[in-house]
Amino acid sequence: MGKLVSVLKGKAFLVGVDIRKNSPSLGNWHGIELKADSNQSIYYPPGFAFGFCALGENTLVQYKCTAIFNPKTTSEILWNDEELGIKWPVKKPIISEKDNSAQSFTKWINSPESENFKHHKRQ
Repeated sequence: MGKLVSVLKGKAFLVGVDIRKNSPSLGNWHGIELKADSNQSIYYPPGFAFGFCALGENTLVQYKCTAIFNPKTTSEILWNDEELGIKWPVKKPIISEKDNSAQSFTKWINSPESENFKHHKRQ
């Protein structure tokens, strides 16, 4: 599902990763720091994994999604996967158990569920 992401309080580093099979940018990531007072949002379309790290205490991040959240259909990709090489701006992050036990990008891209995310060439 697509996500429109805003930082309502504090600041955060937001990351999107292209997970569309056959995409020329498969596995590429984009990171941006957003602050609450910037009044900016970023949209991650379907086919992009999304993650973030708070860059201060009491940071509040909001997502507006294009579909209803279903926890049975979610999956995680390891936040510090070497293949992706995301340059997180923190030295010693506090990571949830869920995020620490996520699968590698390679394992995810080879999973049956990744077949739901394909790049479609424009005609």
